[in-house]
This record gives sequence, C-alpha cells and structure tokens, in this order.
Amino acid sequence: MARSSSRKQSPQPLSQLRIIGGQWRGRKLQFAPVEGLRPTGDRLRETLFNWLQFYLPNAQCLDLFAGSGALGFEALSRGAASVDFVELNPLAARTLKQQLQLLETTDGQVHNCRAADFLGSGNKPYDIVFIDPPFADNLWQESLGALIGRLSQGALIYIETPRDTVLSTAANWSLLKEKRAGQVCMRLYRNDSAEPTDR
Repeated sequence: MARSSSRKQSPQPLSQLRIIGGQWRGRKLQFAPVEGLRPTGDRLRETLFNWLQFYLPNAQCLDLFAGSGALGFEALSRGAASVDFVELNPLAARTLKQQLQLLETTDGQVHNCRAADFLGSGNKPYDIVFIDPPFADNLWQESLGALIGRLSQGALIYIETPRDTVLSTAANWSLLKEKRAGQVCMRLYRNDSAEPTDR
C-alpha cells in the first residue's frame, strides 16, 4: 500500500545480534537497519571463529566493512587486542560507537569513511582482517588491492562473498580454509610474505 508523502514516517527500530563466544558471550547488541547491511549469521560466525581461535589472542584486527560490527565485536570478545571498525554509513558508524560504549571497552575504534580511503591513509599493520562488504557493491577486488602494505607477516584475511564469486588475490597469499553455505562462500587466506610489512 502506498504511503502518503505528507505523512512523516517514524525511524526504523534498531536490529539485534548476539555475541556467541568469549567474555561477552550471550550479550545482545544493536545495529542500524541500513540497506545492504547483512550481518554474518551465527552458524557462519561459529565456523569462522573456530578457524581463528588460536590466532585471536592479542591480535590487531580490522573489520573493513563493519556494518553491524558482528565480526569485530566477536573478535574483541574472544581476546583480540584491538579492532578498527571501518564503516561508511554515518548511522551505522554512530551505532557501532554506542555499542562499544555499552560494552565499556576502549579496544575498538570506529572510522566513518570509505574502506579504500582508510587503507590508504595509514601504515598500521594488521594480524587479522575481515572483508565482508555489501554484496551488491562488488568491492572485494578494490579492497584486496588496497590491503597491500597493511598486513603483518602471516596475517589472516577472511573474505565473505556470494557463492560463485571468483577472486584474484596476491601471489603470496595461501588459501587455508574455504566453505560454502547456502549462497555464501567463506574463505580464509594467509599472507605468506617473506618480510613483515611493519614500518
């Protein structure tokens, strides 16, 4: 049914996600109802963090298209030293900051900007990077190219794509894990560069 254009629509309520492991296990967090935002589901998150369990303690992490923050919050809950949340949408970025305040942690920082701009504006190396952009925007290859120089030696890169997406990765990346679930493909790569990129 069409709505009258003169009638002011009330803002949509925030949605919820649940942290599934670590110190905040069971905590429910809110995220903004932004178009294209698609939090990684519980089952996929459980698989991913089983893959990462031995690498997370004290890791410097980057949640590149943070959205709901599901991956970054899960990483912090399970022992990551820090997470940089990069999110372009102002409402989503503001909600991420609010959730960090509710969790009473200073280990997460929110950056309201484009992923490529963030990667090009610093030199901090990361141990674990999460790349899960809105599927409709086709931002994977742009992001992978911009990651050069921002990975520590042996860094892990998680990429979530539609099921049949073909990726072109750096020659020194090795594919450690790959799983397809429904219409989603999960991949975990390792940066096998001979020298760390710390500057």
